[in-house]
Amino acid sequence: MNLKNSGVILLMFMMAFIISACSSDGEKVSTSSNSSDGQTTADVPQEIVVRVNDDPDFLDPHKATASISYQMIMNLFEGLMAPETNGSLKEGLAESYEVSEDGLTYTFKIRQGVKFHNGDDLTMDDIQYSFDRLMGKSGGEKMSNNFDNVASTEAPDASTFVIKLKEPNSNFLYSLTARQSAIIPKSNDGKHNENPIGTGPFAFVKYAPGTNLELKKNDNYWQEGLPYLNKVTFTFQSDDQAAIMSLMANEVDLTSVPWHRVSEVEGGYNLTHQNNNSSLIITFNETKAPFDNVKVRQAINYAISKSDIIDSVFAGYAVPLGSNMSPAMGDFQKKGLESMYERDIEKAKALLAEGGYPDGFKTKITVSSHNDMYSNIAQIAVANLQEIGIEVEIEVVEWGIWLDRVYFGRDYEMTTIDLTGRASAYEVLNDYISTNDSENFFLFKNDEYDKIMTDVLKETDQAKQIEYYHRAQEILAEQATAVYIADYQIVWGSDKQVTGLKSYPFWFHDMSEVQFSN
Repeated sequence: MNLKNSGVILLMFMMAFIISACSSDGEKVSTSSNSSDGQTTADVPQEIVVRVNDDPDFLDPHKATASISYQMIMNLFEGLMAPETNGSLKEGLAESYEVSEDGLTYTFKIRQGVKFHNGDDLTMDDIQYSFDRLMGKSGGEKMSNNFDNVASTEAPDASTFVIKLKEPNSNFLYSLTARQSAIIPKSNDGKHNENPIGTGPFAFVKYAPGTNLELKKNDNYWQEGLPYLNKVTFTFQSDDQAAIMSLMANEVDLTSVPWHRVSEVEGGYNLTHQNNNSSLIITFNETKAPFDNVKVRQAINYAISKSDIIDSVFAGYAVPLGSNMSPAMGDFQKKGLESMYERDIEKAKALLAEGGYPDGFKTKITVSSHNDMYSNIAQIAVANLQEIGIEVEIEVVEWGIWLDRVYFGRDYEMTTIDLTGRASAYEVLNDYISTNDSENFFLFKNDEYDKIMTDVLKETDQAKQIEYYHRAQEILAEQATAVYIADYQIVWGSDKQVTGLKSYPFWFHDMSEVQFSN
């Protein structure tokens, strides 16, 4: 699973894919148009069915936490800024922006003529409402910590929005995409989850829990000529093996392909190998004994075989990690940490004894059922840990229960999950800040780490920022905050007629430029 902020639940970059589906009456709907590259789409149904592992946790973009939600709902919403596939940013609902010399004042010129899906014009009241809601200034609870540094927001005229910060923040613009601060209509207050409305290329049609989420083309989208698709259906199917059968039966048009079944779909479908820019981990609740003991955590790191997991679970489609950052982040990743805990059973036993557990102990690892890989990883970990006297019970729970109990409730001992990759190095690492109550589900606390993550936001020199981020990763490794296993690849299988697929450094099935071509 990947999460919005931790990422818990889903780079290099996580890809957007899609494909053809039947209309609700069972007949194909065709359109005739030309794509931007001259390819004809005449008589090709522009309806797509995309298989995802599970339901969104929320359709309200300000409440959504799981990145599995953002795979889908970012097609509905937009922010002042928008993500690029290379990890950079571009203007979104803001046509342009300026930052003052002192780094405290951000002035945005807002696009004119933008409409919400219900036909209402985007106004400054909607933008102000959206940020007030996120910051808890509308009488409700605060929904994001990203704006704690905001001193004020104002709209001096009908096309200008100004955000003033208390302190400079080198990462602030990354907080302004739909993933962190979607702009939503004030008129829809109280109904954002049951009837989500945005300005994105697709509009909400219906949500059937446990079945699917259906979207339709936004005919009034401000980007001329987009989108190409008339209908997008995200269908929920947790079983990877069943999903392959659905692909072969033409019931879905895109799905991830289990690593061991790639050969079965080669030739008949387009296959793409995509790196996640995520961190697959086995982690601990550090407030519960014995995981409050760094020697115990280090012992577990030495005992668990990353290579066994990479070979057995991912058939080699993964790269080992040593911190919470993938090689996809380039210079921001501290290289060499992946070999810090080379498997050493005798050293693991010695550390366990030093930590006060010479005979081992019993514990439980709680995993989500929405992807088989978590149970498979847990089984390998159980076998590895038995060798040093640690007996581990595997508890498999539904995705919603995992979110409620493990991520939000922090009621667990061990778990395994993959933390979502993001374009910003700060956002990759801020999950571990002790005061980040909404995301630090490990309950990790380290004063040096907290100071580094505060100081890096004030640093404008990228080389110095990289030094800060490298030290932060070293601390995570030294403290054995988790067993950092791998950044694994997803193998996607899709219809050969699908074009316009895009890949981002986080989970996002971007449908805006996708189409079927002859």
